[in-house]
Amino acid sequence: MKIEEAVVYLLSTAGCGMSTDTLAREINLQELHLRKDGKPVTSEQVYACCMRYKEMFVKDGRLIRLMV
Repeated sequence: MKIEEAVVYLLSTAGCGMSTDTLAREINLQELHLRKDGKPVTSEQVYACCMRYKEMFVKDGRLIRLMV
C-alpha cells in the first residue's frame, strides 16, 4: 500500500495521534509499505506525505492526526 494509506490505517486503528517516528516504525514493522529500493520508510518520508495530503492529516504539536 502507499505510505498515505498506511498512515491512515495506523491512525484509524490507534484512535489517536502518533508521531512520525512511531508511524514510520510501525509501517516498517508491519510491512505496510515496501520501498522500491528495499530500505525502511523514514520519519521524514512520513512527514512529507502528511504535509502533501493536508486534506487528510493535521499536525498537532508533535503528533499527526486524521482530519476526519
